[in-house]
Amino acid sequence: MSDATEAWPLPGPIRGVIFDIHSTLIDQGDADEWLDTALATAPHDLDDDQRLELVSFLDRIWEGARVKDPSSSRDLSFVDHHRVFHELIEAGPAVDRSLADALYESMLSTWHAYDDTVPMLAELRAMGIPVCLLSNAGVPIRTVLDREGVTPWVEHTVLSYEVGAVKPDLRIFEAALAALGLPAEEVLMVGDNANDDGGGTRLGIRTLILPRTAGHTHGLLAVPALVAGINREFG
Repeated sequence: MSDATEAWPLPGPIRGVIFDIHSTLIDQGDADEWLDTALATAPHDLDDDQRLELVSFLDRIWEGARVKDPSSSRDLSFVDHHRVFHELIEAGPAVDRSLADALYESMLSTWHAYDDTVPMLAELRAMGIPVCLLSNAGVPIRTVLDREGVTPWVEHTVLSYEVGAVKPDLRIFEAALAALGLPAEEVLMVGDNANDDGGGTRLGIRTLILPRTAGHTHGLLAVPALVAGINREFG
C-alpha cells in the first residue's frame, strides 16, 4: 500500500474517471414508490401518519447505517447487508417482519440511473476516457447497472464485497487504479460522500464531490466538461 504521507507527482491530464455508484450515478429512488412496491407483496393497513413516518425513515435509512455499522461491514457481504438492514428497520417505526422482508426484497427495484448518467458516460466514451465504477456495495448492484443501461458504458467495476475492502480504505482505490492501468495523478474520482469517496485523495487522486440531490438529474454533465477543461490546460 502506498504511503499516505508521500509527496505526489504534479497532476496532469485526466486519462480515466472513477465513479461511485449509489447516489452518484444511481438514485436510490422515491421512498413512496419503494413502500408501495413492498406493500404490493406484503399488504398492510397504514394510516396517513404511519405512512408518512415510514416513508421519511426509508428515505434516510442508510444514513443511520453509519451509526449502526460504522465499519461498513454491510458492504463486505450480502449476508451482512441483509443483517444490518433489518437491524435498522427494527430501530425505526414499527414494521413487522413480513413488510421488512418485502422492503428489502424490493429495494433495488426502485434504484434508477439519473437521467444524465448515460449521456455523460457516452460523452466520456467519445472523448476516449475509460471509466471504472467503484462502490461500497453489499447488494447485487450489477443487476441495477444492467437494467439501467449503464454496464455497456463502463470498462471496469470494482465492488467492496468482491475485493474485501470498503472506501475510504486505500486498497479499494488502488484496485480501481489497477483496473484502469493508470497512476493516481491521471485519474478523477467522482462521488457523493466526501469521507468515503475522498479517500483516494491520499493517493493523489483528484476528486469531485456531487452531494446527493433530489430529482432526476445529478449535474453529471459537469464531469466531461471538467475533464475537457483540465485536458485543454495541459495540452
